[in-house]
Amino acid sequence: MEPGETEFYNRLGIDSVLSAVEDAGHSVSGHCLALNSLENRVYDVGLEEGGHLIVKFYRPGRWTLQQISEEHSFLLELARAEIPVIAPMALEGGATIREILGMYYALWPAQRGRLVEELDEISLPILGRLVARIHNIGASVGAKNRLELTVRNFGEDPLRFLLEKEFLPKPLRKRYEDAARKVFLSFSENSRDVPFHRIHGDCHKGNLIRTEEGFCFIDFDDFVTGPAVQDFWMLLPFGDSRADYERELFLAGYREFREFSDRWFSLVEPLRGLRFIHYSAWIAKRWEDPSFPNAFPHFGTEEYWERETTDLERLAFGLYVEETNVQERNSASESEELTNKDFFWDLN
Repeated sequence: MEPGETEFYNRLGIDSVLSAVEDAGHSVSGHCLALNSLENRVYDVGLEEGGHLIVKFYRPGRWTLQQISEEHSFLLELARAEIPVIAPMALEGGATIREILGMYYALWPAQRGRLVEELDEISLPILGRLVARIHNIGASVGAKNRLELTVRNFGEDPLRFLLEKEFLPKPLRKRYEDAARKVFLSFSENSRDVPFHRIHGDCHKGNLIRTEEGFCFIDFDDFVTGPAVQDFWMLLPFGDSRADYERELFLAGYREFREFSDRWFSLVEPLRGLRFIHYSAWIAKRWEDPSFPNAFPHFGTEEYWERETTDLERLAFGLYVEETNVQERNSASESEELTNKDFFWDLN
């Protein structure tokens, strides 16, 4: 991202937002409300003829035009298959992307819906069928430009950034890196022969809404080529007999439309470890954006890195135990039920 683009993006004003919508062919009423989004800039804009739409400005330098186009193509494929997602609006000439001052942006229909707090026994198989249908479309063709969920992209590169930019305190660097290497090894070993295809990539309850018609997945901004289980582990509970029961309900629905091997669940823990590392690097890379220090005031503190290092070590130790077929685990790490709040600092 160029310095001028950074400044404009961080200070994107209402006049620029409304002008962008008008340039895309819509008369605006003047209503413009910034919506909660850290990675991109998203606004609810009122239209002169009534109603409103959503305009999303992509962070400059993050995705190329080709990568954004593949996100939109995937969404349009899903919409054509009558899978409930929110696809971008067609603009002049059929395009879905426009550019203003170095930023790509797109318009989206406003969709009313409620965030999903809990999943009950009726909802789980329904949701399983929906995710399977998304994966069937995802596996139908490949993605040429989107990231693949690999150790390099989601582990080694983020770790290198944290080390080279000296975000990690010196006393914790070796511990953190040693734990990370165990996670990388486990992912590499357990991902052998696991099929990769287009997936949502950031599939948690915050990206799921309930509309009048039923469930609807939103925000495919992080869609990647990866294993199906990546779209399970942040959405479903893990850790006790009740969680196992709920997971089986979900899988019963999923398997009506698509095969899934229980062996692929061995990727859950290394995927969780990659998430730890990637998420910290994501915050670090955005630290010059004024919204990030405000959103993550604890980031970079000794307490933060001590917690991150300890959690990564516990996870790496668990992977080591599994690989050597030893049954005893650290009781503290086993007793806590995992939720979305374990993976997203901003939900705490």
